[in-house]
Amino acid sequence: MSPLLGISLKLISALAFTLMSAGIKSMAARYPTGELVFVRSFFALIPLLIWLAWRSELPAALKTNNLRGHLKRGIIGSTGMFCGFAALQFLPLSDAVALGYAAPLAVVVLAALVLKERVRIYRWSAVTIGFVGVLIMLSPHLGAGALSQGLQAGPALGAALGLAGACCSAFASIEIRLLTHTEKTGAIVFYFMLLTSLLGLATIFLGWRMPDLQDAAMMVAIGILGGLGQILIVQAYRFGDASLIAPFEYSTMLWAVALGWFMFGDWPANTILIGATIVIASGIYVILREQQLGLIKREQREVGPSRST
Repeated sequence: MSPLLGISLKLISALAFTLMSAGIKSMAARYPTGELVFVRSFFALIPLLIWLAWRSELPAALKTNNLRGHLKRGIIGSTGMFCGFAALQFLPLSDAVALGYAAPLAVVVLAALVLKERVRIYRWSAVTIGFVGVLIMLSPHLGAGALSQGLQAGPALGAALGLAGACCSAFASIEIRLLTHTEKTGAIVFYFMLLTSLLGLATIFLGWRMPDLQDAAMMVAIGILGGLGQILIVQAYRFGDASLIAPFEYSTMLWAVALGWFMFGDWPANTILIGATIVIASGIYVILREQQLGLIKREQREVGPSRST
């Protein structure tokens, strides 16, 4: 075990995913969401398959006895990806990333309702406080002024899409918990990317735009960054305990603030920073508590939810 290496890999994976989201945001107004979902998923298969081949895990890693489970996870996860990518068109990068932090809190609720997992007062309290943080983050986007304009107002629509994406990610996480009982990490990631590629490709009939050379290169980079980010997550958990590695997922907020300012000139409002701090603190407590209770296996952390931002 090398905890420092594990933390470093987790931080780099967070940067890769944030760069991916920044790339998507830069193209979201010019290309259909379905086209962006396709390129993110399809080109992510390249580093994934290379990595599995390098580990001599092909084709064994792709064998499955639960295609139905993969299909459910793929549909739910791709819906979350569609929502998350669409939200990036209307929200600052940091706002979209921060809203995604609602997903781990929603997982606790779904685990109690769907998996009949026993949730004690400590985690319920953390989740409740975390959702207060989510409401604080939503307040500038769904306040009286924004709601009076309806969802036609960009920020209000973006916030609604971001929250919907987080909810889908939470449902996807529940499906992942079920899949990890019988499926290997490589199979879970591969079939999700494959199904999401196909669902994204299906939107070609709604009208795609042919990218120029520069945008095409950006699209390939978006997919490769997504694939590399997933691989780095898997590797990170092989070098350190989940209770140590998992909280560094929230470093995406730091990357998002920096990239949002550098690339788009955006700086998060105080309500976003305050709300995100509350949600992050609650999320870290939930992670540590679940690890203490032995509720989450390493494989579930490795696969993670469907990354929409």
